Amino acid sequence: MPVNVRERLDALFDQMIDHQRAKVLRIAREINPTITPDDVLNPHDFPELNADAQYNFEDGILSGYIGAQMAVRAELAALAHAGEEG
Repeated sequence: MPVNVRERLDALFDQMIDHQRAKVLRIAREINPTITPDDVLNPHDFPELNADAQYNFEDGILSGYIGAQMAVRAELAALAHAGEEG
């Protein structure tokens, strides 16, 4: 796969992840205005976040985006490696 396509895919995932992180933080701050970006990395420390269905749903989407980005990166790296061997 051409490098620019890989870069564009990665940039697209970065944009989606950044947007979703902002959304998760906004929802968290609606629940608890003192929440920081670092706090949302440990929602179990905030029972009000753990109990909120919308927060958990949006946080799950964020986790999915991050997982998808890692899977695509790994697959593209494996394809590149296979191409070097063949």
